[in-house]
Amino acid sequence: MTVTEDILAGLDAEQRQAATALKGPVCILAGAGTGKTRAITHRIAYGVKTGVYDPHRTLAVTFTARAAAEMRSRLRDLGVHGVQARTFHAAALRQLQYFWGDAIGGPVPQLVENKIQLIIEAARRLRLSTDRATVRDLAGEIEWAKVSMLTPDTYQAAAADREMPTGWDVTSVTRLFVSYEDVKTDRGLIDFEDVLLILLGILDSEPRIAATIRDQYRTFVVDEYQDVSPLQQRLLEAWLGGRDDLCVVGDASQTIYSFTGATSEFLLDFRSRYPQAEMIKLVRDYRSSPQIVDLANKLLSERTVQQQRQLERQISGKARVTEALPRWPEPLELISQREAGPEPEFAECADEEAEAEWVAERITQLIAPGQDGKPTVEPAEIAVLFRTNSQSAAFEQALTAHGLSYQLRGAERFFSRREVRDGILQLRAAARSADDVSGDAVVGRVKDVLGSLGFSENAPQTTGAARERWESLNALVELAAQLSRTRGEDFTVTELVAELDERAANQHAPTMQGVTLASLHSAKGLEWDAVFLAGLTEGLMPISFATEQAEIDEERRLLYVGITRARHRLYLSWPQARSSQRRGGRRPSRFLQSLTPQARTVAGSAERPTRSRQRARKATMTCRGCGTVLDTGAERKIGRCENCPPQYEEQTLTALKDWRSSIASRDKVPAFVVFTDATLIAIAESNPSSPTDLLRIPGVGKTKVERYGDDVLALMT
Repeated sequence: MTVTEDILAGLDAEQRQAATALKGPVCILAGAGTGKTRAITHRIAYGVKTGVYDPHRTLAVTFTARAAAEMRSRLRDLGVHGVQARTFHAAALRQLQYFWGDAIGGPVPQLVENKIQLIIEAARRLRLSTDRATVRDLAGEIEWAKVSMLTPDTYQAAAADREMPTGWDVTSVTRLFVSYEDVKTDRGLIDFEDVLLILLGILDSEPRIAATIRDQYRTFVVDEYQDVSPLQQRLLEAWLGGRDDLCVVGDASQTIYSFTGATSEFLLDFRSRYPQAEMIKLVRDYRSSPQIVDLANKLLSERTVQQQRQLERQISGKARVTEALPRWPEPLELISQREAGPEPEFAECADEEAEAEWVAERITQLIAPGQDGKPTVEPAEIAVLFRTNSQSAAFEQALTAHGLSYQLRGAERFFSRREVRDGILQLRAAARSADDVSGDAVVGRVKDVLGSLGFSENAPQTTGAARERWESLNALVELAAQLSRTRGEDFTVTELVAELDERAANQHAPTMQGVTLASLHSAKGLEWDAVFLAGLTEGLMPISFATEQAEIDEERRLLYVGITRARHRLYLSWPQARSSQRRGGRRPSRFLQSLTPQARTVAGSAERPTRSRQRARKATMTCRGCGTVLDTGAERKIGRCENCPPQYEEQTLTALKDWRSSIASRDKVPAFVVFTDATLIAIAESNPSSPTDLLRIPGVGKTKVERYGDDVLALMT
C-alpha cells in the first residue's frame, strides 16, 4: 500500500470523497460525530502527500486553541508538518505583529485579554455605576457590536431592537462603547476584535502586504464554519483575495453562539456565493448509539414539522403573517454506525436536591466494578451538563457526598497545577539526559520520573488533594501511553515534552479521571460515554429570556448538541420544584414533549420509593433520635442527625470498613465505590438479616446486593 493509499484507508465513502476533493470551493456538511476532523486532516495530508498542497502555504482555521492543537497533533500523526492550524485570532495576531512595523510603525500595542477593567473605567468616566454581572453583559454586547463590524457611530441604529443589559438602554450602551474605545486609545491597548479589524484595514489599504499574505497562504480550510461572525468572514475573504481554493466544514444544527455574533448564514449560503462548489454530506455517526442518534434526529425533525405547519397556516390564511419565519434549514439526518445501546433514560425528580442525588447515585452505579473488576464506565467518561453555571453547585455537593471526584470545566487550568508544572520540569530534565529513550520505553521512563512526585501504579484510596494530585500525574502518564501508541517506535521523551509545551500554550489538557461538570455551551466539541442532561425545565431549557422563535430555535440546537455529546448512555432529568420546601410548579422543557416515553424514572431507580411517597418523605423525614428535620442526603440515608449519638456496635462498623477496604484493594477501586461511609453506618444501624432488608437501605440497591450481599449479611451475624 502506498503512502497516499494508506492515508485514505479506513475512511468511509463520504469521508474519502471529502479527503480527495482537493480543489476548492468545497463545502462539507458534517453532522455531530461523523468524523469531520478526521476527514479534513486526511484531506490536508492527502493533498500534501500528492503534491497538490504545499504544507507551508496551507492555513487551517478553527475556533478554539484546543481544536487547533488537536488538528496539528493529528497532522503530525499522519506525517505532515508545516501546516498552520490556528484560531482566527491567533492567525490574525501573528500576521498583525509581523506587518505592524511596515503598515503602522512603532511598537505593537499590548493585547488586552479581558475587557472587564476597561469597561469599569469607561463607565466611571461617564459617572455610571454597574455591578460585575452587568459588566460582563456589557462586555458581551461590545464584542457583538465589533464582530458585527459596527462602530460606535453605527451601533445605536443597528442595536435598536436588541435587548440591553439590565438597567441600560441603547443610548447609554452607545456612550459606554465610545468611552471604552477612548480608554483603550489613551492606554495604547487593543482587544481581540481589534486584531481582526486592524488587520482587515491593513489588507484593504496596503496592496503590497495583502499580496504577500495571499502569496504565503494558497489553501484554506475553515472548521466549524457555522460559527463564523461577519468580521471573521470578511477577513477570510480578504485572505482569499478573490480566489476560491477554500474548504469549509460545518453543521447549521450546531449553531449555538449567535449571542456572540456567530451566524450559520455563510454556511447555508455557500453555494450561492460559489455556484460551482462541491457539496459533501457526512451523516454516518460513529460517536453515538442508534438510540441516542434517533433521539437527536427526533428533536430536530420536530422543529421541521412545526415549521411546515406554520407555513401551511400562513398559506391557507389561518394565521396572520406578522413577520418572516426564522430560517430553519433541513437538518442532516444522522445514521448511527455503532452497535445498539441502552435507551435514553428520563427522570422526573421532586426537586433540585433529589435530582442531584439521583444523578450521583446513577454515577456511583456506573463506576462500580463489574464481575470483571472493571467499572461499566470510567469516571473520566461521564459528564453532567446543564444550561447555566449556577446549576453546578447542587451536583458538586451530591458528588462530594458520594465521594466522587469531579472536575469543573472552566475551573483551574490543568497546566497551572503545581504537580503538572513540576512533572513537566522533571520530564524535560529526563529528555536532556544522554540516555533519552524511545518507543515502548517512554511510558516506563515517565512513570519512573513522576514517581518522585507521588505517582504510583494504583490510585490512592482517598479523596481530596492527594487524589487530585495523583489524577494530574496519571493524566501525564496516560497521554504518554497514547502518544507512544500513535507515534510508534520513534517517539521519545523529548517529543513528549514538546507536545506538553504546545498543549500548555494552547491549554489543551489531557483527559482527567473524574466526572466532568460543564455547561452545555462549554461541552461543544467534546464527548463522553455517559452524559447526564440535567435541569431540563421551562425557564432553563429553553432559557427564560429566549422569547423570539429564533432564540428558541437556538435553545433547541443547544439541547441537540448536549444529546450528541453522549456515546452510549444518556440520561435526561428535570426537577418539579427548586427545593423540598417549595411545592412543585416547574414544568418539563417543551422540547421533551415529543421525546419522553410514557415510562420514566421517578427520582431514582425502581428500588426507590414512588415520587409522591418520596416527596412527602423527603419534606418531613426527621431524626429518629431527636425529631429534627434531616437536611442532608447523608443524614437521610442514616436516619438520624449528626448531633444524635450513633446506634450501632462499634465492632460491627469496624468489621464493615475492614471488609470494604479489602474489597476495594482487590478490585483496585476507591473504597467509596463499594459503599460510602454513610451507607456503611446505615447498614450497621439497621442490622439487616436478609437481602430484602438490605434493599430497604438507601445507597445499596439490587446490583450491590447481588455483588456484596452475602458478605455483608455474614458480618451482621
